[in-house]
Amino acid sequence: MSEAGRGLAALWREPRFATVLGLGFASGLPLPLTFGTLSFWLAESGVSRTAIGLFALVGTAYSLKFLWAPLVDGLPLPPLTSWFGRRRGWTLGIQAALILAIVALGLTDPAANAWPTAAAALAVAFLSATQDIVIDAYRIELLSPEEQGMGAAAVQWGYRGGMLAGGAGALYAAAFGGWAVAYAVMAALMLVGVATVLLSPEPEAVEREAVERPPATAGAGVRIAAWVRAAVIAPFADFTRRPGWLAVLLFVVLYKLGDALAGIMSNPLYVELGFSKIEVANVAKVFGVGATLAGLAAAGVVVYRWGVFRSLLVCGLLQAVSNLTYVVQVWAGHDVAMLMVTTLIENFTGAMGTAAFVAYISNLCSRQFAATQYALLSALAGVGRSYLAASGGWLSEVLGWVPFFLATTAAALPALLILLWLGRRFPEPAPQRAPS
Repeated sequence: MSEAGRGLAALWREPRFATVLGLGFASGLPLPLTFGTLSFWLAESGVSRTAIGLFALVGTAYSLKFLWAPLVDGLPLPPLTSWFGRRRGWTLGIQAALILAIVALGLTDPAANAWPTAAAALAVAFLSATQDIVIDAYRIELLSPEEQGMGAAAVQWGYRGGMLAGGAGALYAAAFGGWAVAYAVMAALMLVGVATVLLSPEPEAVEREAVERPPATAGAGVRIAAWVRAAVIAPFADFTRRPGWLAVLLFVVLYKLGDALAGIMSNPLYVELGFSKIEVANVAKVFGVGATLAGLAAAGVVVYRWGVFRSLLVCGLLQAVSNLTYVVQVWAGHDVAMLMVTTLIENFTGAMGTAAFVAYISNLCSRQFAATQYALLSALAGVGRSYLAASGGWLSEVLGWVPFFLATTAAALPALLILLWLGRRFPEPAPQRAPS
């Protein structure tokens, strides 16, 4: 093994990466419960496709989390902060509330009244988005700058494991015990994140630049305004000083739009084609996770060798073209073999696009403002998954399945054109190399 390989192997044995892995699991588990798994439940309950598409709006919390990220990043959560520390205290508090919200969601009945289901799903999404804010800050502060690349890989693997539990795991549990039991089991699995925090150290706080503080005699309004300038305005002002920042933000919003439009309607398609819960769990979830992990690994090599911009372009083209496999699936109908092909291609290319995208937005963040800026960028990326993708159900009903999936492929092209413009006008940040 080369010296670089030995260094990487030693790095993976660090207990901190086990912490990041567990935190990634806790971060990924709630998302399917308000997205893919929930859409399957709604479709099975007879909820219309248009309404299912509108349920994507519960993801608004992921899109707007940057608004309260400075509060989570800078304020204590009594008494948990004094007991466990700033990051651990916030994480444990949010996780406790999230467990209760997941149980409450499972106790609703969308077939009888979808509004309580929507309200509970919104609560789960809000708490999950807030947990993500804390976990991102926890990861950034726990690892040194040269370890952030490996930390991103670890959190993605944990995240995928959590999504597998919230996707395939929930479908298996629902098949044998019903949806209330399934969501209760998912709430219990959130204890993995709780145990991870309890067994892990509080990270050292990142030093921040000194800011001008108002005198002690200043009024509350003056002190609040000073805090807002330092904690809220400064991170955004720092980002707007970058060249082409408006185009960058637009690209972040649009890059995963086509993938999100297709993804939100994949389970309703499977239900309409006659696939059972077990078939979807076996193929689209369990089999698909292998393709996802392979795609993440492939993207890591591509980004390392080609750089971020070129990798984003290649991976973006692949994930756009992969939506055409859904067209073939529609033509094939209830064909498990074709479902395996669709899942393999879609998950592999989608994971490649995600890994390249995460590397890109991570490079965009200033370390001084990493938590708030990452919350902003990742929240904007969620706009495509929530607001823009909410029209997916309506579009599929108006256009029909085949034209709809052709449209999702076309929806990926504007982001790639913006990327080409950015790549021509502005130099690419230096790629982060693995430690030797």
